[in-house]
Amino acid sequence: MLIATVVGNRPQFVKAAAVSSKLRQAHQELLVHTGQHYDDQLSRIFFDELGIPAPDRQLDVHGGTNSEQTARMLAALATVFAEVAPERVLVYGDTNSTLAGALAAAQMRIPVAHVEAGMRSFDRAMPEELNRVLADHASDLFFCSTSTAVDNLAAEGIRDNVHLVGDVMADLALSFLPVAEERSMALEDNDVQPGEYLLMTVHRAGNVDVHERLERVVELAEQLPLPAVFPVHPRTRARLRAAGLEERLEATVRVTQPLGYLDFLKLANHARALVTDSGGVQKEAYLLGTPCVTLRDTTEWVETIELGWNRLVDLEVDAALDALARPSPPAERPELYGGGHAAERIRDVLAAYTHTR
Repeated sequence: MLIATVVGNRPQFVKAAAVSSKLRQAHQELLVHTGQHYDDQLSRIFFDELGIPAPDRQLDVHGGTNSEQTARMLAALATVFAEVAPERVLVYGDTNSTLAGALAAAQMRIPVAHVEAGMRSFDRAMPEELNRVLADHASDLFFCSTSTAVDNLAAEGIRDNVHLVGDVMADLALSFLPVAEERSMALEDNDVQPGEYLLMTVHRAGNVDVHERLERVVELAEQLPLPAVFPVHPRTRARLRAAGLEERLEATVRVTQPLGYLDFLKLANHARALVTDSGGVQKEAYLLGTPCVTLRDTTEWVETIELGWNRLVDLEVDAALDALARPSPPAERPELYGGGHAAERIRDVLAAYTHTR
């Protein structure tokens, strides 16, 4: 079976690194990179480090509003799908690339498989929430990371062809952690010691596109109780610069360019805690056994909250400082995300699905 896989940003490159090698054991794959993340530090480095097959199609669609970007992706993907006639389209997660891939395929009557289906924050103000809900309802095969995701789909009337496979980012984190420990010099490069620093990331539109909230991000950074490393997303940097906050942040924390996967994994593994608004980073923190403080008031990864490894603080400085002051992480960290075998399960389900239909 020829499967067209659509990717466009860092988390999707990571997921493709886990899945593509397994997928190609049983199927042909056409890897399409929309160009949503086009900066080398957000794109090419992940293909180089993680051994992701080079994209078969590079669409170079980036910039503009969410609606403009998604519309241009739809047109470009429709052209690719018409040319190569894939038997199935595979999409990941909740980005504009996800939604465009799912809609373009569904409109052309090409079956869609959604990896990380059923994740819900129940916050429709987040573009990612709209993307993931719409992508699910355009799909016909659903790969879920957690039982909560399965329940979310059932609540929306989606019960057929739903498979609990675990999380493919867990596959990669567990596989590449020893490699990161051996190869990465991120601790030395950033002059930090294990357990004596924080790792911070902020990129959500709700936090960086609103001046008042972006200023609160900087205020929080100024009051962190430990030195912090802050790899800044290009979009976040542009907003900081436009708001006149870039120098103020740089005077407070160690600001770096975006990091490759191995460097980020090494820093996340040895940080006292992660401070983030990223869904994927919350999950990576749990996998690594690093406490997490999330700068949102909702999360898709509710299990990390229930088990005490993650705290939602929005941008309340006092709540964040209280969470960072907890004496020690929880005693238990049960396996949640498939034990490193999600990609194998996805491959096997796709093979069975093909044989029976």
